[in-house]
Amino acid sequence: MVSSDFLKRLDGFGLLTAEILYRMPDHPAFLQSFLWQTEDKAPDFPELSRFLHFWERELDGPIHLVRVAHEKLIKPCDFRYLQGELLLN
Repeated sequence: MVSSDFLKRLDGFGLLTAEILYRMPDHPAFLQSFLWQTEDKAPDFPELSRFLHFWERELDGPIHLVRVAHEKLIKPCDFRYLQGELLLN
């Protein structure tokens, strides 16, 4: 039996990290940083979109900037052949 998490990863889901800079409601001149991680699918990022819509609808701090990093957890391996010699005693 194959795990549902493994099937999601084969479908293109990966680890998403979002840094959200937002203005503090009481002090709009100051920016606060919030980090959020989830599994999401590039390039549409439906989970991130859902979270940002929730933020705009329910929270008071207006979003200034969102930085996104996404890494597929299953991908082809990178093999390189090296020329050289390793000597063991």
